[in-house]
Amino acid sequence: MDNENENIEITPEPVEVKPEGMPINQTEEYKNKYLRALADLENYKKRAVIERDNFIQFANEDLVVKLLPTLDGFDRAFCASDNPNGEEILKGVALLKRQMFDTLAKFGLEEINAVGKPFDPHFHEAIMKKESDKPENTVIEEMQKGYTLRGRVIRAAMVIVSGK
Repeated sequence: MDNENENIEITPEPVEVKPEGMPINQTEEYKNKYLRALADLENYKKRAVIERDNFIQFANEDLVVKLLPTLDGFDRAFCASDNPNGEEILKGVALLKRQMFDTLAKFGLEEINAVGKPFDPHFHEAIMKKESDKPENTVIEEMQKGYTLRGRVIRAAMVIVSGK
């Protein structure tokens, strides 16, 4: 009986090998993992685009909600315009302007104070030079206010500058 067992040859099961030398089943496994990772990446990109678009679309929602009372105030001012007393309307509009500016200031808006300061092209846009007793290149009039948002100029002040 021992002779019978000695004559049996055990040969390993043949494994098909690709030219690179890696077994096919392992290559397929790596390929599947790669394809799944690629699909995950594509899905992530699509989700990121959707999230970014939503963020951009609703980024100012808080600002808009905080400006609604000012909008309501304008409605009340227009209703009060039937009243012949113009002084009351003027006070109401001034109050609305202050309310709107205070709301925007909470979001980082600041006015650029220009009059009496030296001309600075980073903060001022000179639209004219005018003779004045002030030193040359001093802002003597402000035609339109300038504003910064969290330190960044979002609109330069339109100014008239002193000149000789």
